[in-house]
Amino acid sequence: MNQSNTPSSAPSSVDALQEALAAEHAAVWTYGLVSAFIDDQAPAVAEGANAHRARRDTTERALRDAGAQPRPPAPAYLPPQPVDSATSAIAALIAVETDACAAWRGVMERTDDQPQRKSALDALTQSAIRATRWRKTAGITPAATPLPGTAVG
Repeated sequence: MNQSNTPSSAPSSVDALQEALAAEHAAVWTYGLVSAFIDDQAPAVAEGANAHRARRDTTERALRDAGAQPRPPAPAYLPPQPVDSATSAIAALIAVETDACAAWRGVMERTDDQPQRKSALDALTQSAIRATRWRKTAGITPAATPLPGTAVG
């Protein structure tokens, strides 16, 4: 990864963008996986998958603009538990949306670039909304978490 050619892109912000890209790759993969298990939520699954694909593509462009080579996706990802039912599929979606919130919060904390911070805030907000929707679908209360993207103690 070439980080030194662009003075405005501090290595920590590029690293944070790479971490966010990894979270987006994982989300795209997971939405594809769970689509076989939650037919009754097909529109919400498609919306989430499309949103993460768009965010992934935008993040790859931002990394290239910063002089960095976007890291490719892993061949597969390990959900927190095996996905073999609608319940485990929704749990996997909650996990990837929560991970995306943390990754985008990391971008916000590690860049001074205002357009990048706004984009990261938008990504964090959208992932938090989707995570809340999936928690509601699963019957988890509270459905919303305080300060999305931070560790819950």
